[in-house]
Amino acid sequence: MEAALRLLLPKVLGDLSFEIYPHQCKDELLLRLPHRLRGYGQRRKSDAWFRDHCRIVVVIDRDDDDCAGLKRRLEKMASEAGLATRASAKGSTYMVVNRLAIEELEACYFGDWEAVQAAYPGVSATIPSQAKYRAPDEIAGGTWEAFERVLQRAGYYSGGLRKVEAARTVAAHMAPSRNTSPSFCALREVLLEMVRA
Repeated sequence: MEAALRLLLPKVLGDLSFEIYPHQCKDELLLRLPHRLRGYGQRRKSDAWFRDHCRIVVVIDRDDDDCAGLKRRLEKMASEAGLATRASAKGSTYMVVNRLAIEELEACYFGDWEAVQAAYPGVSATIPSQAKYRAPDEIAGGTWEAFERVLQRAGYYSGGLRKVEAARTVAAHMAPSRNTSPSFCALREVLLEMVRA
């Protein structure tokens, strides 16, 4: 995810600066996030520039978690740190946005098949029209596994998908405005909202 976001965020944010704090896994993120948010909450109180110019976006895979339950957990962490979230602010100023990736990063690839074709010219152009791939966030049996199978049928990654390499290769060709993955679109729209604010 980090490799893709480093290439995608400038396409959405323009010249605005950003930093990414990756974690080894979801459990690590959930373990460390309350401490990090408390630090941001303290900084927000004492640093007017930080309060007025910085925003925090938490992106986490849903995996098998209940969406509403996971979102409540993230919202509670921000609230306990004294930070307003987009959901809790109800139209007023907020500091934190929580976004769930309903499927893995590879759902975003299926959502911008033109980018995949540019990165891997041997893949079939008909993939997005096939029923099992039409809804990128609803691909059954694991999105990265499906992506790996499609690439392997086209002659790529016979030894297994190299995820970071694929992320960099595909993201370099992605156009955020044409992506059809609903979870990616939700992230893109909130980022654009922040840019306009």
